[in-house]
Amino acid sequence: MRRYELIVPCHFGCEAVLKREITDLGYDVTKVEDGRVTFDGDEEAVCRANIFLRSAERVLIRIGSFHAESFEELFEGTKKLPWEEYIEKDGRFWVAKAASVRSRLFSPSDIQSIMKKAMVERLKETYEVKWFPETGNSYPLRVFIHKDEVTVGLDTTGDSLHKRGYRKLTAKAPIAENLAAALILLTPWNGGRILADPFCGSGTIPIEAALMAANAAPGMNRSFTAEDWPHIVAKKNWYEAIDEANDLADFTVKTDIQGYDIDDEMVKIARENARLAGVDHMIHFQRRPVAEFSHSGKYGFIITNPPYGERLEEKEKLSGLYREIGERFKELDTWSMYLITSYEDAQKAIGRKADKNRKIYNGMMKTYFYQFMGPKPPKRG
Repeated sequence: MRRYELIVPCHFGCEAVLKREITDLGYDVTKVEDGRVTFDGDEEAVCRANIFLRSAERVLIRIGSFHAESFEELFEGTKKLPWEEYIEKDGRFWVAKAASVRSRLFSPSDIQSIMKKAMVERLKETYEVKWFPETGNSYPLRVFIHKDEVTVGLDTTGDSLHKRGYRKLTAKAPIAENLAAALILLTPWNGGRILADPFCGSGTIPIEAALMAANAAPGMNRSFTAEDWPHIVAKKNWYEAIDEANDLADFTVKTDIQGYDIDDEMVKIARENARLAGVDHMIHFQRRPVAEFSHSGKYGFIITNPPYGERLEEKEKLSGLYREIGERFKELDTWSMYLITSYEDAQKAIGRKADKNRKIYNGMMKTYFYQFMGPKPPKRG
């Protein structure tokens, strides 16, 4: 079985969560950088990483790395890579994304076009053809250039891993599924504890929590680009990984997970998304404004993504909204609250300084994950 170096990008600030997930799958992490984690694995690891990792964005096979300060060096470095080991004669190949940080080469479109030309040159010589029909399987590539060091990865995933397949309908500013999962994994919550999201929107945080409680792999109901590459990852590895996911999932577990929203339409959307994820029976959704949020249970968790006030008219109402959050949380004296927001005065309005806060980039937006810790529940004798 072939071995690969696998590069797994994630949201900036979620690297520790992703590292833990990869280690829990049984693989050795070799490198942790801003926004990505690298590990060694075989063909089976490609499948298991795509199917089981909750906080990842995609899984790339590292084709190679080289130094380039000019477009000529970029061309030559790309041409030296063994593309014929990966791309078939009729394969469709392109640089889907190029990212450059603190490097002399910084124009994504130029990087993409020069690398494509270099790949064509190499493959023309290898396959002894003058042109490529590109009518076969897809081979998208991703390129990172950091301090003039070029790293090239073949994208085994296709559509980003946050696309689990269940979210057909969304709110106007939905949180990505992999970020929602990472936030939950940054807390001590487990399926036996209460979880409530008073700003559930399209239901992403409660649904991700329910999938965790059911031990359901996030990628078990979707497809991946590398399924069409039997010369890179043998088909049996995909079947075995899906069988493993099906064996582990248990949708009969009892949970106390709730999602609330002020918008009736959002609550309907959340219910439908939960149904598509197969966890609608595990979550209670209800229309309820945050001012009316309460719970009789002890030692619960609020994990939520409240409005950030991106528009001016919303910004003016934010202080009052976050004050209400603080008032409701104060009533729940044994609870913990975990809240992601870009609102700078969140702690002031809530009326309490967070015990911890972590900087996380939600796309290009800098946000803070505020962590207000409640007491630990007593140990059961």
